[in-house]
Amino acid sequence: MLILQHPSEVGHALNTARLAALGLRHAELRVGEVFDDLPQLFAQPDYRACLLFPGDDAAALTGYAPKEKPLLLVVPDGTWRKARKLLHLNPLLAALPRVSLNAAAPSRYRLRKAPEEGALSTIEAIAAALDVLEAPRRFDALLRPFDALIEGQIAAMGEEVFLRNHQR
Repeated sequence: MLILQHPSEVGHALNTARLAALGLRHAELRVGEVFDDLPQLFAQPDYRACLLFPGDDAAALTGYAPKEKPLLLVVPDGTWRKARKLLHLNPLLAALPRVSLNAAAPSRYRLRKAPEEGALSTIEAIAAALDVLEAPRRFDALLRPFDALIEGQIAAMGEEVFLRNHQR
């Protein structure tokens, strides 16, 4: 797992890319806009690099077939606009085969309004992708710190403020 984080996300209170990287043994988090070492990263012979990002040409993510090379799942992190910017600034990233999630569970990120139905935070997308790739193993535990941070934010603002400003 390679998470490429836009620099504007680093200071966010619920930095979900960092949570994911801390919660996964084989995840690497890189921060930047241009990643010059992508050719070396994507040329690893033991892995198939693919981009977890929706698009018309994205294939539905499925579990591994027998004897198939494992994926190097590359995940851009940022607002949708910033994530698209990462793809624009890194043509090799944009050229990777894309995979997307089928019907994932609704977002648990109750403090942000999703730009469209089915949009997930980075950590939710990673957990859902790993649920597919590593089935029957589940990655719900990865979301526990995320849920706790959201509950803490709601408690700090007060239930009334939360309901007024964030109720969907």
